[in-house]
Amino acid sequence: MATIYEVAALAGVSPATVSRVFNGNTVSPEKARAVREAAARLAFTPNKTARRLRKQSSEVVALLIPDIENPFFTALARGVEDKAQEKGFSVVLCNTDDDPGKELRYLEIAASEQMAGVILAPASDEADLGAIASLGRPVVAVDRTTPYPVDAVKVDNRAAGIAATTALFDAGHRKIACIAGPVGIEATEDRFLGWRQVMTARRAAGPENYLQHANFRADGGHAAMRRLLALPEPPDAVVTTNNLMGVGALQAIVEAGVDPAKFGLAVVGELPFMFLTPPAVVQVRLPARHLGTTAATMLLERIGGDAQPPRTIVLRAELA
Repeated sequence: MATIYEVAALAGVSPATVSRVFNGNTVSPEKARAVREAAARLAFTPNKTARRLRKQSSEVVALLIPDIENPFFTALARGVEDKAQEKGFSVVLCNTDDDPGKELRYLEIAASEQMAGVILAPASDEADLGAIASLGRPVVAVDRTTPYPVDAVKVDNRAAGIAATTALFDAGHRKIACIAGPVGIEATEDRFLGWRQVMTARRAAGPENYLQHANFRADGGHAAMRRLLALPEPPDAVVTTNNLMGVGALQAIVEAGVDPAKFGLAVVGELPFMFLTPPAVVQVRLPARHLGTTAATMLLERIGGDAQPPRTIVLRAELA
C-alpha cells in the first residue's frame, strides 16, 4: 500500500502538503490537483485513524537521549534529524541525563505540546510511556528497549561485549576486568554479559570485583579503573562498555604509571579522541548514525499510518 511519502514524492510536494489536502486544509489548486492525481495513480487511501491523529498533532517529534555530550548520541541525533528533515519534520532534542524523573517530564511535555511522536533511549527499563501512549502517539525506543509494545532499534550489545573481550584474549591478556554502566540499563548489561560469557568459556573468570559499575561518563570510568588498579591482584586488561568510560579508564591507567602498551583496553564504542595510536586500544564501532536514521524511519512510518505489529531491528557492531 502506498504511503503519504510516496504520494508527496510523485506530486512534487512535501508530506505536510499531502496531509493538508486530505485533511481539508487550504492549499493552492495546483498543489491540491497534483496531490490528488498522485494519490489516484498510486491507489493511495488515507488512513482515517492517522488523519484524526494528524489533525491533533504537530509536525514536530521529540528525541530523548541521555547525554548529548557523548559523541555516540550526537551521531545518533544527527541521523534522526537528517531523516526527519528529509520528510518535513522538525526535531526537539531533550537531554535526560539518564534520570527517569527528567525523562517523564519531557514525555509529558511531548504529550501536552501534541508532538507527532517520540524517539527515546530509555533512562531505565521502567520508562513510563503512559502519557504519550494514552494519546496514541507513536514511540520508537532506540539503543535500549522498554516493556511497552513499541518499535525499537538497537545494537547486538552482547555480541559487542564478546568481540571486545575476545580481542583482548587474542592479544594475550587473561586477567580481564570489565567497567560497566549503571545497573538496570539493558545495553550495558548485555555488554558485560558478553564479557562474562567469554571469560567463562575461556575458564578465565576472575574475582567478582573484576566487574565494576560506574556512570557512563569519563569520571565514572576513571574512578572504576582506579579501584581495579588498587586490587591486590589487579587485572592486566579491561573492557569498558561505552566510549567515555574508556577515556576515563585510560586516564587512570596513565596516571598510575602503568605501561599502556602492555595493559589491554577494549572500548565498546569509539573514543572521541585518541591518547594512544591504534591498535593500542581495541574499539568496537557502534552504528550510531544508522541507529538514528532507522529509528526516525520507523517513527515516520507510524506517523504516516503504518499499523503493523511492533517490531525490533537489531544492528551489528564491528571492530574498528
